Amino acid sequence: MGKVLNAGPGSCEELDADVVLIGGGIMSATLGSMLAVLQPDWRIIVLERATGLATESSGPWNNAGTGHSGFCELNYMPDPADGRKASTVAQQFHLSRQWWAHLVHKGLLSPDAFIHATPHMDVVFGRRDIAYLRQRFETLTTDPLFDGMAYTEDPATISEWAPLVMEGRTGDEPMAATRHPGGTDVDFGALTEGLTRIVTDAGGQILLEHEVRSLRRSPDGAWVVGGRTRGGRFEVRGRRVFVGAGGMALRLLQRARLPEIRGYAVLPVGAAFFRCSAPDVVARHEAKVYGQAAIGAPPMSVPHLDRRFVDGTGHLMFGPYATFSTKLLKEGRLTDFFTTLRWHNLHVIAAALIQNLSLMRYLLGELAARPRKKFAKLQRFYPRADIRQWELIPAGQRAQLVTPDHRRIGVLQQGTELVVADDGTIAGLLGASPGASTAVPIMLDLLQRCFPVQWQASWSAVVNEAVPGHEPDMDWGARTVTESATTTASALQLETRNHGR
Repeated sequence: MGKVLNAGPGSCEELDADVVLIGGGIMSATLGSMLAVLQPDWRIIVLERATGLATESSGPWNNAGTGHSGFCELNYMPDPADGRKASTVAQQFHLSRQWWAHLVHKGLLSPDAFIHATPHMDVVFGRRDIAYLRQRFETLTTDPLFDGMAYTEDPATISEWAPLVMEGRTGDEPMAATRHPGGTDVDFGALTEGLTRIVTDAGGQILLEHEVRSLRRSPDGAWVVGGRTRGGRFEVRGRRVFVGAGGMALRLLQRARLPEIRGYAVLPVGAAFFRCSAPDVVARHEAKVYGQAAIGAPPMSVPHLDRRFVDGTGHLMFGPYATFSTKLLKEGRLTDFFTTLRWHNLHVIAAALIQNLSLMRYLLGELAARPRKKFAKLQRFYPRADIRQWELIPAGQRAQLVTPDHRRIGVLQQGTELVVADDGTIAGLLGASPGASTAVPIMLDLLQRCFPVQWQASWSAVVNEAVPGHEPDMDWGARTVTESATTTASALQLETRNHGR
């Protein structure tokens, strides 16, 4: 990692950079890796308030580690006849795989540190959800992006796919499942560290324990990023700034007085997971198994039983369970949410909450649930789960995006939104899932909007070779999908690696 600078008492660091990246998570790391490859002579500085990288949402225990491909995320298709969003997410994840594979080919990234082949499944119960899943399967399998998906209502087949899910069942409950063998488990924390090494190897700096508190424009057009570090202050001047600070991104963009985020707001949403590290249990579950979310639950609360690989060791996780805090970061302050309130977003938040009363009821029920009731949800997916083998751990804190709407005043937004200033000198990312999985297409969009001259002059040619699927008119037909899946699986060693069994 690059040299970490800490100012002494009463001193002030003054640094200059071509690009300043605020936040040490997957978004800044992805953008930094691209800039380091495309323009290695530029000076890049990453500012992170914590003592390490990927300590918030990108950390392996702060998210489910799903490489979101649309294979199993039922919340992407409330209408089982409409697979457009699932298809879009699948395309976006192909782009992420292509960029990672490109970095592996160049010897800049090691795949075994962050990605593992893990089938993606859905399991549903009852006639109504079975009919839904069957139609969803029929819709998706007309799309080449989902070639290889299988469907069954046979308990024996489901048992082969996910033994823990079926053990202890009487066999008289209607069930159905889908399975796609091309899914992945991704350690976004390890990936963040790998991508950041590309930045530092190109001469960039990672400045830890540097909390950004101000963003202002200087008379010469540069951005002055200021804040505090241990025992002192710092200022960094940059020609371009990206705010990838997770839940704190909105507040920083507000401090930059960016008119594009007028009326925008965020609502804090926390989560927890049950985790099991017992080797005999972990060895018998080889998939990520998703189900239907409860009525009124937010999209990020879809229940799932996941195989995870962290630091080379297998684990199982189940959740998420909603938690509540006014913090916008896991290691934030209780005042965080209130610092984002402005007169122009209060009515936007109020309208969104009124339109989502079922969500409020769901969250209150989650918060009031006792541990045994929480564990009963896990036993719906794993009937013979032994509570002594599981621990409830806190996960990341998210900032659910709320945007103004001319008809509904304010709406809760799924996903992420890239906000870019008119002149392209500053941008920020707001929102939550499936952000990490779609970091590459998001940052490719940013490159074109913030660096149009460089993009046209030389960058686009490099990107066309590295990420051939990024063109907006790309035809994701069977040949394109097969080529992308095959070449990236080979580069990322998804077909040949022993996955810890």
